[in-house]
Amino acid sequence: MIKLDNVTKAFETQAGAALAADRVSFEVAEGEICVLLGPSGCGKTTTLKMVNRLVQPTSGKIYINGKDTDTYDPVELRRTIGYVIQQIGLFPNMTVEENICVVPKLLGWDMNKARTRAAELLATINLEPAIFLKRYPKELSGGQQQRVGVARALAADPPVLLMDEPFGAIDPINREVIQDEFLKIHRRLKKTVMFVSHDIDEAVKMADKVAIFRMGKLEQFDSPDNILAHPINEFIADFVGTDRTLKRLRLVKVESAVHTAAPRVRGDDRLDRASALMSEHDQEFVVMVDSEGRPQGYLGREVCKGQEGNAAEFGTKLPATVGLDEDLRTAVSMMFMYDVPWLTCVDENGLYAGVVTQRGITRILGDTYRDASKKMA
Repeated sequence: MIKLDNVTKAFETQAGAALAADRVSFEVAEGEICVLLGPSGCGKTTTLKMVNRLVQPTSGKIYINGKDTDTYDPVELRRTIGYVIQQIGLFPNMTVEENICVVPKLLGWDMNKARTRAAELLATINLEPAIFLKRYPKELSGGQQQRVGVARALAADPPVLLMDEPFGAIDPINREVIQDEFLKIHRRLKKTVMFVSHDIDEAVKMADKVAIFRMGKLEQFDSPDNILAHPINEFIADFVGTDRTLKRLRLVKVESAVHTAAPRVRGDDRLDRASALMSEHDQEFVVMVDSEGRPQGYLGREVCKGQEGNAAEFGTKLPATVGLDEDLRTAVSMMFMYDVPWLTCVDENGLYAGVVTQRGITRILGDTYRDASKKMA
């Protein structure tokens, strides 16, 4: 856990004292990811660096797992906190293995233990140890270097990981991949992570909590969903963007929008039954499932008119299905890709769970705007 209690940092300038952080207070629970956001010069990087005392607070207290960081020797404190920077910071004269082993070596680890740890971490970040351990940083791509930077930060198994725009220098395609890999690692290791970003989309994707700063002050600290749905003031609303409801699609699961009462038929059901179900539920379609409940296709109202026979004879193949644990952004993307107004939803076993529609998603987006407008009124 990281706790900042009324933390202030003042820098002396020719014009007098300038506050880079002004009475900042918030807590990051154990195992959470907190992203610090804000415009340039807002104090987010200063706040990050005060946690490991690269910048010494002017006043206030910072606690890590309940212990005041002022009670630590600064060097020893930094050895117990992982640190990743945008420029990666690998030592060019050291191999990948030697880079990862830097902090364990400083902590007095047995070298065999340190080397084993380096190999384990490379495997964790999807770099084959036999291939990459003896390489030098110049022999790696930018994305590979960033992965090694994360591995080095995790080498001594620190409870806390600080990252200063760790993915900012990576091209968009690799950035998305590395973000996904980092989230997988985090789900497994459950480190407490605080990192600086300039990208609201990155924060929405990765954070459990977001802290947004302006001119040294903490303007809002909340979950990404609450910040997007309920910006506390006009600055926050402008900062997260007018498309904040679209950003929120990444946070809302299909399960939240699924229409579970949507009708279904089996392949051996008669067409008149399919027609009756569509009329009963006021639907233009009905999903067809097999004997185990797996979606096989669908029938439209027009197809059933004036026809006789079984559903399987007239069914149309589904263009795609979407899982309940997928986000609504994925569902919307698939709807546009296949030019359909609805998708069949399946559970973790691939069984029919209902449908999600453009109308249902629009309702969720509309609720977001209405709730936010009421809060700011």
